[in-house]
Amino acid sequence: PGGAAAAPLPEEDCMKLNPSFVGIALSSLLAIDLWASKRLGVCAGEGSAWGSARPLMKVIEVSGHGIPWLLGTFYGLCQSDSSAAREGLLNLLFALVLDLVMVAVVKGLVKRPRPTHNKMDMFVTISVDKYSFPSGHATRAALVCRFVLRHLVLAVPLRVLVVLWALIVSISRVMLGRHNMTDVLFGLLLGYALYGVVEHCWLSPATAPALFALW
Repeated sequence: PGGAAAAPLPEEDCMKLNPSFVGIALSSLLAIDLWASKRLGVCAGEGSAWGSARPLMKVIEVSGHGIPWLLGTFYGLCQSDSSAAREGLLNLLFALVLDLVMVAVVKGLVKRPRPTHNKMDMFVTISVDKYSFPSGHATRAALVCRFVLRHLVLAVPLRVLVVLWALIVSISRVMLGRHNMTDVLFGLLLGYALYGVVEHCWLSPATAPALFALW
């Protein structure tokens, strides 16, 4: 009958017709992230706008890679004859391993693909490196930056250089097309937080005598 009320729409149809504000906001942010990241990927290939700077960006990429940091820290730990230096290097090694594990876990859970404009010529990759979120380089840069500033006595110019290195490594991830901006931003936040975990679990001769007995 004309006066009868229309049958209510199924719940799933209502959701499609009336998407939540949060859903719209997240979709919009994702679209902006992808668009801006592609625009900023000016070194993603040799033919890109800043393609001539790509070799320099790849050197910066290596400077933030986990393998050089792990090998360098382990070598320093083996060569050090100072108990204070060994304690610092052992905790830096712990921080780097924690960083690798946490980034691998998050990448495996989120499984966000790399940007479509990324050229897969990265320096030494493993299986989870096909995923993009979060940026391991950004996580490591923030973690190492906090560690160095906290535990090394450096002149102000050197402290500024450490911070600049962390920022340049992070920015280079987007410029090379390796990551979207949100991958890098989350990576920086994760690295900052992981340093707090390292400080809370600080390894010393009193808390981990077996580890220090190895050196």
